[in-house]
Amino acid sequence: MSDSFPPLRGTISLLAFPKDTDHTVKVSSTNQVPIYELGPAFYDEVQAAKFPQLTLRYRNNTAAALIGLEELSTQQWQAHFAEFQPLPRNIHAPLALRYHGHQFRVYNPQLGDGRGFLFAQFFANGKLYDLGTKGSGKTPYSRGGDGRLTLKGAFREILATELLESYGVNTSKTFSVFETGESLERHDEPSPTRAGVLVRLNHSHIRFGTFQRLAALGENDNIKKLVKYCVRHYYPDLAALDDVEQASSFLRAVSHRKAQTVAQWMMAGFVHGVLNTDNMNITGESFDYGPYRFLPKYDPAFTAAYFDQQGLYCFGRQPSAVLWNLFQLGAALKSAFPTLPIEELLEDFGDEFNMQVRANLMRRLNLRNPLQDERAASDLEDELVMNFFKFLDESQSLYEQTFFDLHSGISDERLLRSPQAENYKGLSFKALKETLECFEILDEMKADHPYFDNASCCSLLIDELESIWAPIAEKDDWSLFEKKLQDIRSFRGVY
Repeated sequence: MSDSFPPLRGTISLLAFPKDTDHTVKVSSTNQVPIYELGPAFYDEVQAAKFPQLTLRYRNNTAAALIGLEELSTQQWQAHFAEFQPLPRNIHAPLALRYHGHQFRVYNPQLGDGRGFLFAQFFANGKLYDLGTKGSGKTPYSRGGDGRLTLKGAFREILATELLESYGVNTSKTFSVFETGESLERHDEPSPTRAGVLVRLNHSHIRFGTFQRLAALGENDNIKKLVKYCVRHYYPDLAALDDVEQASSFLRAVSHRKAQTVAQWMMAGFVHGVLNTDNMNITGESFDYGPYRFLPKYDPAFTAAYFDQQGLYCFGRQPSAVLWNLFQLGAALKSAFPTLPIEELLEDFGDEFNMQVRANLMRRLNLRNPLQDERAASDLEDELVMNFFKFLDESQSLYEQTFFDLHSGISDERLLRSPQAENYKGLSFKALKETLECFEILDEMKADHPYFDNASCCSLLIDELESIWAPIAEKDDWSLFEKKLQDIRSFRGVY
């Protein structure tokens, strides 16, 4: 096993080769908005920044429809998502959430929402959704920062969430971005640079670090209160359990959600970059995209953040990084539930990850296993994982292009027109080809999708990101950005 992907108990060494149709929206009266159930020990009321100029750069009407806000006028959209006037019968003042966390495995008690806040909550389709911000001004947790977000940072987050959604990854949704007319000084991009304010939609902003803060302060009653809040709104099937059983089942459920998400990252060739405990939420979806990258070619040691010089959060270490974070969540819970068997509860993370890797590889390739015997079917899928990544390693094929070329199994026509057609003619492809021929197409409509009439896949490598940003920075030309959004959305639902 390569050191860049430490072994997980029960996990395949895949990197060891060096509608619901009910869209009814319920907004409770202010004193029943869920976050208020926790009380002021969990947040601080703050004021949003006042921006000198507001220009709408991105509006996600698909996400807005999810929570019943798609018909807001242009003026209403700006009033709520740039000026941050409260939505009716919702959170009456922005709330900066309190949390601590491990940053690159060093505990930091000086965290909290430093340039964002929780703005609104909605029930839709039986689920709770949060609207949170990024770049909306200073809070008590800004730690000397300006509370702002660069427009380029917002631009990068839009493209990350859009593409991950099209790849079938459980991700937050970028909801809105306004340019704010400010100039910012930053050490990691040419300055002065333009500023933006972003709103994101996801299921929860309760982080692992939320529990860690309470444990550090010895607030065990609030840990118990927070567990009940999370169960009530995110894991209601655990509501009937007693306190310790509920906490145990909660930890295991979060573990399984995170195993699913990190498996999706691996199948998307995605490197989050900053897998600190304050960037892990308890509902599992990935969010808060800073120095992310997508893999050009298979490389377990590929690192997204220039400041991650030890490769702690490189591509191949993401599963073990998430597991380490889960142990920190478990340790925080244990301060309130001393008998919590953390190791026992997390010991099946590797098996769950393994299962999710197989399931997500099959999903991305649109394949069905024809074998009825459970053990034989599992062995065949293990062989597919092994041969797929062995081929990627030996041929150094383009990561996303390979998923594209092999979607729905072997198509000689598609392989011949691929920009890496030569890679499919060598001996390194022979074993994978033979394994792929053992599977059947899962969905014929997806196999025939017009997306696969192209020779090349839709990807988002760093050079393309920079080339899309350049005309925006130089002459405020957003045409390449808009074209990229169209390309990304053109195959939504295929994966």
